[in-house]
Amino acid sequence: MLKIRLRSLRNLIATVVAGSLISFSVAGSAIAQRGGIPLVRDSEIENLMRDYSRPIFKAAGFQSNFVAIHLVNSLQFNAFVTGGRRMFMNLGTLKQAKTPNEVIGVIAHEAGHIQGGHLQRIRQAAAGARAIGIFSTILAGAAIAAGAAAGDGNVVQGGFGVLQGGQGLAVRSILAHQRTEEAAADRAALTYLEATGQSAKGMLTTFETLQRQIPLAGRSVDPFLLSHPLPRERISAIQRLAKKSKYFNKKDSPALMQRHRLMQAKVAAFTQHPSAVGRQYPKSDKSLEADYARAIVGFRHGNVKKAQRSIDNLIKRSPKYPYFWELKGQAYLQSAQPRNAIAPLRKAISLAPNAPLMKAMLGHAMVATEDPKYTKEAIRVLSEGLNQDPTMGIAHRQLAIAYARIGKIGDAELATANGLFFLGDTKGAKAYAARAKKRLPRGSRGWLQADDILSFKSPKL
Repeated sequence: MLKIRLRSLRNLIATVVAGSLISFSVAGSAIAQRGGIPLVRDSEIENLMRDYSRPIFKAAGFQSNFVAIHLVNSLQFNAFVTGGRRMFMNLGTLKQAKTPNEVIGVIAHEAGHIQGGHLQRIRQAAAGARAIGIFSTILAGAAIAAGAAAGDGNVVQGGFGVLQGGQGLAVRSILAHQRTEEAAADRAALTYLEATGQSAKGMLTTFETLQRQIPLAGRSVDPFLLSHPLPRERISAIQRLAKKSKYFNKKDSPALMQRHRLMQAKVAAFTQHPSAVGRQYPKSDKSLEADYARAIVGFRHGNVKKAQRSIDNLIKRSPKYPYFWELKGQAYLQSAQPRNAIAPLRKAISLAPNAPLMKAMLGHAMVATEDPKYTKEAIRVLSEGLNQDPTMGIAHRQLAIAYARIGKIGDAELATANGLFFLGDTKGAKAYAARAKKRLPRGSRGWLQADDILSFKSPKL
């Protein structure tokens, strides 16, 4: 019994430190280790998040690309940060937010956590709480042992009471720190929004949503056992400050609202059943976002030729929107027509040159044709994409195939090693890096990359 309770305390502290501490989630149960989170990648949504976050990050004093926003494949309303420089945004947050301003408010709040160094401070609080737990365990153990020796059941029971009380104090200590950090992040968010000329009304809407999702009666809940301030308290505090701003009633621009709606249509079409998408975007809805949702559902679940006609109609309506061209290429690639995918993907990249995922898709299409005339271009395109974003596992795999086709086995093994490394398979990455190092010229860029992988040591948690 004693061991079980001690293990439970350690697990609770580990969970709080891991990532639920800085979270918009109702339950606060997000796993913050990247390997345990189902991430998704999408050029359109990632670029939109960059546009939402850029002014906020600048106001927070972050340098360009200091913070990466990762998309989590979950339809729950949640966002959190880990490791000081990684922000995670659930697709559910994007899907539920009615305006860009609501998402920007979430980003501003999480940026407040990063700027405030809250993750490090909560770890220090956890260390202090752990000390409290250890001290209570020593006292409880002494009492239990003494009671057992004397045959006094009351003393033994008292010892378990000390243990429970000490553990409770440790947990309360951590949560008290967390509530303080949440309030600090709210104040920082308001500062960033004011500095960038944006409304805090979206933050208020977000907390009102949370209040509806947490059916708590304030008098019946111990506020010291909550990891966040009670929603009504947060709403009241934000309202007092937000309504003083001259930007409080400022609206998002029509262009940004359109991009937001297109993003939501994409999320719905890729995550929901076709019937649910049909109810949300009925045929009577002739909006651009409705056509977008139906086109995606069409190529995923229906006739590809018909879907391509729908995508062509989208392009006709908005020919300079790169993600319609990307969708056209994606539809061809996923229907085993890689050659047809090349032209629309080239067009998409010409409209959005800083989209490495598009370059990975174009390189994939070229490799998939198995046509030697595309091999060298595929290597160039994939390499360009990986220079912009080296974490794309599929791009490394396609690059390995392309190198192997022209007989550059050392480069192919290095590409495989890099792909495995960014997937978290350090053992496999080192095996391929060792093979690549033997084939590549000593001191060359590739040889040094292989050597770096072999020298890598996993950080201790």
